[in-house]
Amino acid sequence: MKLLKRILLLLLLIIGVVIYLNYPKLTIISGYASKNMASGVFVAERAAASITQNDNNVPLIELADTEVDQQEKSASSTVYGLMERTAVYRQGLGTVLVNDDYDSESFKLKPNRTITKDTIPYPYGQAAPSDTILSEVNQDQLDKAMAMAFGNAEIQKTRTLLILYKGHLIAEKYVDGFDKDTPILGWSMTKSVMATCYGVLEHQGKVDVNWPAPITEWENDERKQITLNHLLRMQSGLEWDEDYSKISDVTRMLFLESDMTSLQREKPLVAQPTEIWNYSSGTSNLLSGILRQQFRSHQEYLDFPYTSFIDKIGMHSMVLEADIAGNYVGSSYSWASTRDWGRFGQLYLDRGMWNGERIFNEAWVDYIVTPTEDSEEQYGAHFWLNAGGKYPDVPKDLFSCNGYQGQYVFVIPSKDLVVVRTGLAEEPEFDVNGFLSAVVKSVP
Repeated sequence: MKLLKRILLLLLLIIGVVIYLNYPKLTIISGYASKNMASGVFVAERAAASITQNDNNVPLIELADTEVDQQEKSASSTVYGLMERTAVYRQGLGTVLVNDDYDSESFKLKPNRTITKDTIPYPYGQAAPSDTILSEVNQDQLDKAMAMAFGNAEIQKTRTLLILYKGHLIAEKYVDGFDKDTPILGWSMTKSVMATCYGVLEHQGKVDVNWPAPITEWENDERKQITLNHLLRMQSGLEWDEDYSKISDVTRMLFLESDMTSLQREKPLVAQPTEIWNYSSGTSNLLSGILRQQFRSHQEYLDFPYTSFIDKIGMHSMVLEADIAGNYVGSSYSWASTRDWGRFGQLYLDRGMWNGERIFNEAWVDYIVTPTEDSEEQYGAHFWLNAGGKYPDVPKDLFSCNGYQGQYVFVIPSKDLVVVRTGLAEEPEFDVNGFLSAVVKSVP
């Protein structure tokens, strides 16, 4: 009996220490858990048990207990009964963490979507992919590459994989619980989607990336010299802490702020524009806020990404999630099926042309793949690059959308390849260089 009491006392002590050390983080833990659960259930339409067992089964987040309310379309999480956070689903806008500013009545607007049905084979249309055998593809080598991506499943944690060559689907695989229609959270791949909005606006003659950022608060101080280009290249010189291990700028923005476009706007300069390169999710959301300023109404802003390119190229599964203030979370929260992420990559491989219609200028692709100073040739304009040879066995013209836990859309123009990989692990657990090198060897 005494031994049992000592064990219980020890357990309580351990729990107490864990809570004490992590108490400031509890709102982030429960916020992440509830948001991830709500979106997984109500956007991706996955089973809550699977999300608990896999997606939320990571250090600290696994401490949260989460319950789903199907009737209210919400998910609530606590950590040892503390710091409850709730995320709710809104049709067309995904899910959002609620706080005292949340008013369900304010979300009557939703994006207008145009869902087309056609007989054009994937990726350019909605019909099944063409059953085409390309003689130049080394199928044995391609099979090796696919096996490599799904090998060591407990370590690499690949979920879905798709390869397009010259606009043809040549390989595709999904783990149990996922298929060609399952929406996948792109995390920071969303940054590339946000940048594409600016590419479209530039093509329409409505913005110039060299314009000063139209922010009233900056007009009377040295921040007035910051341009859209500086923001797109993450070289504005604005202060920002992108640390996910504590309550930092980025975690405060994603899990505590009602208006995610405001935090970066309020930051001072720590360097002159172009002097430093500093990866900032706050910058991407600031760009989302600036995008909203380009339209006369909130409805036009909500419609624009879909009407201008998302639905035009058939990415009908895509959902851009919005914050409480109704701004798209351009840094982190977009969902789309693996096939639709493939369409996005194909749009860039085809340099902005889609079924005979120009979505953005060819020069836009040249712009986003031009290395940004001080990024070690790894970053362009909201796209990642291989210009500096980060992946030594892969062509240097590769560029990509990258997201947390190894979400990738790779575009390799010299090989006519688009490769989409999603999962729950990134480098070094997932060997990007080895896998891509094997894929490249399968085509001329």
